[in-house]
Amino acid sequence: MSLRTLFSGMVVAVAFAGCASHAPAPVVDRGTDVAALPSSSASASADVVEVPPGHYLVKRGDNLLRISLDHGQDYREVAAWNKLDDPNKINAGQLLRVVPPEDAAVAVVKPVAPPQAIDTAPVAVGMLKREPKAGTQPYSDEALLRLQRGEGMPQPSPAKTGKLLPEEPPAEVMPAALEWSWPNGGKLIAPFTEANNKGIDLAGNAGDAVLAAAPGKVVYAGSGLRGYGKLVIVKHDATFLSAYAHNNSILVKEGQSVTRGQKIAEVGNTDADQIKLHFEIRRQGKPVDPLQYLPKR
Repeated sequence: MSLRTLFSGMVVAVAFAGCASHAPAPVVDRGTDVAALPSSSASASADVVEVPPGHYLVKRGDNLLRISLDHGQDYREVAAWNKLDDPNKINAGQLLRVVPPEDAAVAVVKPVAPPQAIDTAPVAVGMLKREPKAGTQPYSDEALLRLQRGEGMPQPSPAKTGKLLPEEPPAEVMPAALEWSWPNGGKLIAPFTEANNKGIDLAGNAGDAVLAAAPGKVVYAGSGLRGYGKLVIVKHDATFLSAYAHNNSILVKEGQSVTRGQKIAEVGNTDADQIKLHFEIRRQGKPVDPLQYLPKR
């Protein structure tokens, strides 16, 4: 073997050895979805929105009426809280307040006035003891110690002053419980189920009266909620709403106050497969079984 041949063989061998010492470069298909790559390869810049209490993150397909109903609110109030010029224009990813601003604060600590300052200088020998500045009770070491602890002075007896003590504030009056009644006399044809039916369905004839089940204010009257047809929503208090769907006609307007048993609509089949009244009660926006609130038949 010639020297030139031997030298050429050594060069080729060294070249192969050098290639074997390095792993091949990874090949990434540029058409691959980033979400399908391992977490180490995916971008870490995706924004995670933290939804604070009392707010809702708008999702694709939402509308303000649905959001408001699901949170037990008047859609016009929700629009006002969020300064929406057009309630029909909300975007996916938008953060909306769904509780009144004054209710959003978790806790408000009121400042407490510090105890009234008193003269705590030691009494000099030969000087007369003075009464504490904070009151007119005769001087005593016990009274002075009580004032230093911020406990204040005992109230004088009304018999001595001739004045009546201030009356205690009246106890808070809790609102009376709502008295519910059936929204019409139709037969129950579909009960409440959390999975499939958010209320109850009552049979009826076209034009039968739909009655307000409890007193309140009409917060919606229209057909803007898919699946409900011509719909009336009544807000009864800060806790309860009721909804009346598939009406043939609506007889009340938004903002109108109604009484229990007042005719607010007529039974129909708008956006439904048959003539019926769909009736819901919502407690803080969550659907509950109306049969738990309506009187027994």
